[in-house]
Order: sequence, then C-alpha cells, then structure tokens
Amino acid sequence: MLDIVRNLLYLVPSLVLSVALSGCHNTVTPLSAETKPVTTQQQQLANAARQEMELIPPPSKTRYMAVKSLTSWENPYVTVQGGMLTLHVLLADANTSGLGEGGLLRPVGARRQDLNIRISDLPTALNAIPQNAWPYGRVVAVEEAHNIPTSARPQVRRNMETTMQMLNDLGVVVYEWNEGGAGLR
Repeated sequence: MLDIVRNLLYLVPSLVLSVALSGCHNTVTPLSAETKPVTTQQQQLANAARQEMELIPPPSKTRYMAVKSLTSWENPYVTVQGGMLTLHVLLADANTSGLGEGGLLRPVGARRQDLNIRISDLPTALNAIPQNAWPYGRVVAVEEAHNIPTSARPQVRRNMETTMQMLNDLGVVVYEWNEGGAGLR
C-alpha cells in the first residue's frame, strides 16, 4: 500500500508538469454548415430589401434641402435612441384636392405615425412604407434623441452609426439632422 502511495506521489507532479507544458490550445473552428445558410439568407434578405428600396425614385436634393424643421419634413425620418429607433412616417393625403388641406377636416397630424422598432428591423419597416410617403425620393432624415443621459450617449452614437450604415447599404441617402440644423451624409 505504501508503494502505491509513493508511486502516486511521483506520478501526480509529472502529470501536472506535462499538462502545464502542453498548455491550452484555442482552435478556431471553421463555419459549420448550419451557419453558412444563415449568412446567405441574411445576404439574400438584404439584397431583396435593397431592390425594394430602388423602386422609390432617387432623392430630389432641391426639395429636401429647403426643409428647415422636422415638423415640415414630409419623408420618413428616424430618431435614434439607446435601445430602439423611432420611425416617423407622414402618410400621403388620400384626397388629392387642395380644398381644406391641413385644416380641421384634414389635419396633417392624423396622417403622422410614430413607430418604435428595433435597429435590425429598419430595412423591413422602410420597405413597408408606401411609395407615396416618399415625396423627396429615397432620403431619410436621422436625428439623435433629445435629452439623452450622459451614460447613454456612447450607445446612442453607436446606434446612430449603425443606422446610417444600414441606410447607406439600402441605397438611401442619409440626411443627418442636428438640433441646430441638418447636414448631408
């Protein structure tokens, strides 16, 4: 029995030493067959969203550059927040007559919709907007939410960059709106 214990005392340090010398190896596994179709599917969805956005005519710079406030902006615009986006849509007036436009019976506010969405759902949400709600063409104003806490500003800025990149990937012109005015991006 004593011989077995002595042999184990010699064996344990040699095992520890061999494990320590061999170290840990972090191997990168190649993409499995399950993840490849997901990325292909995502790419196909992105291409489909881009093709749908191309049905909307290119932006008319003279029309949207003349807008001085978001209250008079007629195209969709996005407010970027820490955990979500707010998509503001002004639907086209169904009545083509100029009679009573913007008045008591046809208020502009009744046609405005504000939708809270995830950033990943932005392409789908934009493609769901009817073509007649894009009077300036394929351009979206983007603004940061107001009165953001200091701790949330980095997240909002990252979301802002992600949103602008998604819009650019869709072929949409980004009109970055600041509190002091707007700027083309």
